[in-house]
Amino acid sequence: MALLLWRWSTTAQIVSALILAVFFVVLRLSVRRRELGIWVAAWMVNLAALVVTVFYWFFPPQSPAIFFLVRVAYMFTKTLFVVLLACGASAFGRVRVVTWHRGVPIAVLAWAIAGAALFSSLDAMGMAQAGVVLGLFVWSSFALIAQSDAPAARWLAAGFIARALLALAESLAHAGQVVALPWSSWPNVPLFLASYSSFDAAAEWVIALGCVLMLYRTIQDELEKAQDVLQRIADRDPTTGLANRRALPAIFREVYDTGATIFFFDLDGFKQINDTRGHAAGDDHLRRFAAALESHFRPDDHVVRYAGDEFLVIAKAVEPGQLEDRLQQLRRQDIRFSVGQSYLAARGDADAAIKAADEAMYREKTRGRKAAV
Repeated sequence: MALLLWRWSTTAQIVSALILAVFFVVLRLSVRRRELGIWVAAWMVNLAALVVTVFYWFFPPQSPAIFFLVRVAYMFTKTLFVVLLACGASAFGRVRVVTWHRGVPIAVLAWAIAGAALFSSLDAMGMAQAGVVLGLFVWSSFALIAQSDAPAARWLAAGFIARALLALAESLAHAGQVVALPWSSWPNVPLFLASYSSFDAAAEWVIALGCVLMLYRTIQDELEKAQDVLQRIADRDPTTGLANRRALPAIFREVYDTGATIFFFDLDGFKQINDTRGHAAGDDHLRRFAAALESHFRPDDHVVRYAGDEFLVIAKAVEPGQLEDRLQQLRRQDIRFSVGQSYLAARGDADAAIKAADEAMYREKTRGRKAAV
């Protein structure tokens, strides 16, 4: 009965591991994410561990040397599988559980050789191997929980914890077959030892789900960052590097509760520069004026290229006249301009304030033209 149950359980785990391995290979080829490479390797190694089990199942080794190599192969692949899962959790960049390097497989192989030499019986080997798996999964789950509160990381941690609890039960059950323990005579212990592979497979599916969710979260974060970059690009004027009028809603939300003074600038004679010296000279003139605005106003003031040769400065929590000295300093630059001011009261109408500043600027420009005649 126990032998049949063991074979059924092992067969179920083999089928599950094969499906998982194929799934991760297809996923890796589909989304072409570098992080998935280590997960593919993990499930392939898990499949290799089950191949070793099947080999022992069909070809029980008669030679002690071959039996030793089988034990080494099983302990190596089973331990490397768990290490790769821990490295896979770190691959997404959100947590640091285990970092992969060339010495990892060497250390795992050293453990497998030592373990195979120390534990010659299957129950002793199973007790030791389950204990190592328990330690690795407990460490990995605590690292995930401590370093990330994301739901995806919790799912992965839940899979690790479930697999750790099964490893604990496996280790205790095998220990009961090695030495006399209170549960050694329990009739259900042999049945558990024969069937726990199927429970392992269920926990591995939770781990796989956690991996997919972490992948989704990583891609989502990257898309949000890319969207932010595109938004910043869309909100910047390519000629001057200043914010453009698309950035105004966010700026006015920032000054909504404090109020601000709006300065509306218009360059004098800009069309003549473009017509006589060319657009390259005109662009250079715009950049010089943009730099002058940024250098003469406060770091927290928002400088915006509104349109063409028109610029806005939104000075947060400033009333008209408070920055007059800065305007006077700006006028000493070799750049002619007209400027109008208006006050945007807290929770006031931003469009009306811009219009008022624009009208004030045109009144100054008109006075300047009349004075020049």
